[in-house]
Amino acid sequence: MMKRSSGILVYKIEQNQLKVLLCHMGGPYWQNIDEGAWSIPKGEMNHEKAISAATREFQEETGFTVDNQNLEFLGSKKQSSNKLVIIFYTMGNYDCKKATSNTFSKEWPKGSGNIQQFPEMDRAEWLNILEAKKKILPGQVYFLTKLEEKLRKKDSDKVIV
Repeated sequence: MMKRSSGILVYKIEQNQLKVLLCHMGGPYWQNIDEGAWSIPKGEMNHEKAISAATREFQEETGFTVDNQNLEFLGSKKQSSNKLVIIFYTMGNYDCKKATSNTFSKEWPKGSGNIQQFPEMDRAEWLNILEAKKKILPGQVYFLTKLEEKLRKKDSDKVIV
């Protein structure tokens, strides 16, 4: 069976610019990588509805809560890893400096026998949509484009860059 992941893309409009909340992946592999190392807060579903997994994962990876009554379905896309990613979206305004993430254990350096704890996501930031498209994992650019399309349809009288 194909693995499934679910997450939430939070956006805001600031000075007529679309900004999205993305998280930088934690752990030793990603620490010196910027482009292609950011993600929508998301994670694997455990025999639960996509919307429940999305709100749980958002809270685990950012420390923030979101009311799933305000979530709208953005889209789903099969990733190159053969995982189906399902993303919801909502407007929000979180203080990125207060973001906290759960941790995972990893042997580091590899082969050392030394098990260390690392945050799943080491920071969160508001990025304008063009910057976000450069920094996000390539397989997730689709969701940023889809968000732009949905917001244009919702509010066609405003200019969103």
